[in-house]
Amino acid sequence: MHPIRLRRLAQQLRRTPCRVARWTAARRRAALGLVLRGTCYGTGTGLMSLLVYWLQHQR
Repeated sequence: MHPIRLRRLAQQLRRTPCRVARWTAARRRAALGLVLRGTCYGTGTGLMSLLVYWLQHQR
């Protein structure tokens, strides 16, 4: 192979782990954000349901 092609291939191979790491980190942050959002919605819904249940049984 031509030396320039080999050098270009070597550079691409060195950059690939960095790209994969960045891609993974971005997806991880997005997933954690969605988990936090779902937990907050679930907690709020559960608390409101318990409040309504409690109010209905107070009368």
